[in-house]
Amino acid sequence: MPLVSPPAKVLVTGASGFIAAQVCKTLLEKGYSVVGTVRSESKGDYLKDLFKDFGEKFSYVIVKDIDKEGAFDEAVVGVDAVEHTASPVTFFAEEPRAIIEPAIHGTVGILESIKKYAPTVKRVVLTSSIASVYHAKDNLNYDETDWNVDAPKAVEQLGRDTPGQVMYSASKVLAERGAWEFVEKNKESINFDLVAINPSFVWGPPIQQVRTVNELNETLAFFHDHTSIKNPPKTKEELTAPSSCVDVRDVALVHVLALTNAQAAGERFIVSTSSFTYQDVLDIIHAHGDHPDVPKGYPGAGKDVPRVEYISTKAQKTFDIKFRTLEEVSLDTLAALRAKGF
Repeated sequence: MPLVSPPAKVLVTGASGFIAAQVCKTLLEKGYSVVGTVRSESKGDYLKDLFKDFGEKFSYVIVKDIDKEGAFDEAVVGVDAVEHTASPVTFFAEEPRAIIEPAIHGTVGILESIKKYAPTVKRVVLTSSIASVYHAKDNLNYDETDWNVDAPKAVEQLGRDTPGQVMYSASKVLAERGAWEFVEKNKESINFDLVAINPSFVWGPPIQQVRTVNELNETLAFFHDHTSIKNPPKTKEELTAPSSCVDVRDVALVHVLALTNAQAAGERFIVSTSSFTYQDVLDIIHAHGDHPDVPKGYPGAGKDVPRVEYISTKAQKTFDIKFRTLEEVSLDTLAALRAKGF
C-alpha cells in the first residue's frame, strides 16, 4: 500500500478534541494539509485561528452527528488519509447505548464513506485505547495481542447498571473490533489499510479550546481533580490505585508517523510511557519545587503498589521514538493547567 507523505491532505475527525488538536498541529508541522471535522462553526473557527500560521493548509468541515448514517460522506472526498479520533469520551454515560452506538457507528460509518466516496484514501489511523486491551488475567502485563473481552460481557449482563468506565471500555473495544472486521470483510474492494493506536491515560498540555475547568477533557479533569487543593482530598485508596499514562504530544506523533511507516499496516500499537499512581504524581511534583496548591496526599504510599504494565516496545521500535517520562508528563501537565489558572 502506498504511504502517505507530505504534502498529502489528511482528514482528522473530531479535530477540536484533546488528542485530535495535537494531531492536527503535528501534521501541519510535518507539512501536511489538514481538514478537520468539528461539530460547530465556533469550534472550527477556534482551530482556524490556532493554526493561522499555516494559512490555507488547515480547513474545517462541520459534522454535527457522527452517529448519523453517511455523516462523513462529504468530508472524506479528496483526502489521502484519515486520522479517525472522533468518539465519545465519558465515564458518566447514563446507559450503554449512549456511548457505544456513536463509537461503533462513527468508526464503521467513516470506513463505509471512504469505501464509497474516497478511493484516494490509502491509510486510516484509528484512535483506540488501552480500554480495548485491558482484561482480567493472572499477570498484569499487556501487549497488542490482548483484547478486552470483559467489558462487552458486563454491558450485556448489567445494562444500565454497568459502571461508566466499563461502558466506555466496551465502546472502544467494540468500535475497534468493528473497524478490523470491516477491513477484513472488504479487503478486496477497498484501497486503504488500517492502523490502530491504543494510548493509555492521556495527559499533557491542552491546545484545544478550554476556557474553564469544566471544559477539560476527561483525562485532564482527573489529573486536575487529584492535583489541586481546590478539590476535596482523596483517600489513600484513591491515590494508590494503579494506572498508566502517556503524553498527548507523543500520542499525536505516533498518529502522524503511522502514515509513512510501511510496517504499521494492519497493526495495533500500545502507546504508554509509564504505570503510575496519583500518589507517584504528587510525590514527583513536590520533589520539583514548592507547590502549596498541590496536595501532598500520603508521600511514598504508591511505591509498593502492584503495577499494570502496558508494553509499548512495539510502537517505540516501529516508529523509532522514545516517549516522555512520567516526570515530564506530570510536570508539563501541571504547568499547562496552572498557566490557564486552573
